[in-house]
Amino acid sequence: MKISISDELVSLCPGAALGVLFYKAAVMPSTPKLISLFDDTITTLAKDYSTETIAQNPHIAATRQAYKALGKSPHDYRNAAEAMLRRIVQGKGLYRINNIVEINNLISISSGYSIGSYDTKQLQGNLELRRAEKGTHYDGIGKSAVNIEYLPTLYDQSGPFGNPSSDSRRAMIQPGEHEIATIIYSFDGTEELDYWLERLASYLKDYCGVVEAKTLIVKKC
Repeated sequence: MKISISDELVSLCPGAALGVLFYKAAVMPSTPKLISLFDDTITTLAKDYSTETIAQNPHIAATRQAYKALGKSPHDYRNAAEAMLRRIVQGKGLYRINNIVEINNLISISSGYSIGSYDTKQLQGNLELRRAEKGTHYDGIGKSAVNIEYLPTLYDQSGPFGNPSSDSRRAMIQPGEHEIATIIYSFDGTEELDYWLERLASYLKDYCGVVEAKTLIVKKC
């Protein structure tokens, strides 16, 4: 599976890059130890941020700017990292889904990068991050007919399946043994991707029993 970024998207968002981790994991409810780490992180971030300062996180700011450059309102379509931090600051907390999603969300709120995890068995051919065309929709997780036009969106041979705001149902992570690609969406280059990929891999090992993970950083040369 090759992963690339389209020329059009790079021309509009020169800092676009992807950090990717490929691994096999048993998807199941989070352990008490992981939930404790998750809750402690939320408590800390609720003190560190306010609704006014969330957008100042450099990775969130870069994603918001990318949305503007692509023709999408970052106010109407918030990226996942920003949306989760807003819930935390507002005292609404975050949903608990499963161990993989919890670790995704933990890295996302800690870093400011939006992150998606995808069941690679549900994907076809190579992947490309591109600007979704006008009028594009897909069935989202927990919602139907999500408007993804102009968002930076991952495509496979069958069509769009993920973006920094809302993923589709097609490759969503469900309970059981799965081969997974976790993708960090960056719009301000690759400088911190190695660090967060290493931290992600460490959490997967410690809390999900992942033995081996392959790392890939994708950017336009």
